[in-house]
Amino acid sequence: MGTFELMSSKDLAYQMTVYEWELFNCVHELELIYHTFGRHNFKKATANLDLFLRRFNEIQFWVVTEICFCSQLSKRVQLLKKFIKIAAHCKEYKNLNSFFAIIMGLSNVAVSRLALTWEKLPSKFKKIYAEFESLMDPSRNHRSYRLTVAKLEPPVIPFMPLLIKDMTFTHDGNKTFIDSLVNFEKMVGTGEMVNLYLMWILT
Repeated sequence: MGTFELMSSKDLAYQMTVYEWELFNCVHELELIYHTFGRHNFKKATANLDLFLRRFNEIQFWVVTEICFCSQLSKRVQLLKKFIKIAAHCKEYKNLNSFFAIIMGLSNVAVSRLALTWEKLPSKFKKIYAEFESLMDPSRNHRSYRLTVAKLEPPVIPFMPLLIKDMTFTHDGNKTFIDSLVNFEKMVGTGEMVNLYLMWILT
């Protein structure tokens, strides 16, 4: 806890972004196809994509663990402030995967139920956190997030679980073949999502 407190929030966010960019940049676009259509159909591995998706969960549970393991109220409040600052810097670095992982960690029921801790959080940080939470609003097909990411210049590290969800929804909601003919509308929609992924990694 002492070491973590001494670390610069900006430096932490930067190092997280550098590491996640390495993971994200290793994901081949075909891994998205294999994951969506079923890797068993291609007999191909999606190790890089799996690693990147696992990273999201690791960050989320790291946030929950750090806060819940802290027994002192004053230090828990400092931790909340620290993670909100790290999330803000991740957003600044266009690392939306880490940004969302941190915010989802803070919104986890194990953390959100710490009423006294949140009560002691300065109003400035409560306001920032509320703004960040609004970006996670799933209504209107995650419109807030989509509008935000559309304004960003690449390279961007996206909220990967949502891209996977979009591709899975397109795949499950549309037949691959219609009357023994390839459903090109479905394939074009899938291809557009892969192109979006490629656009994010352009430098």
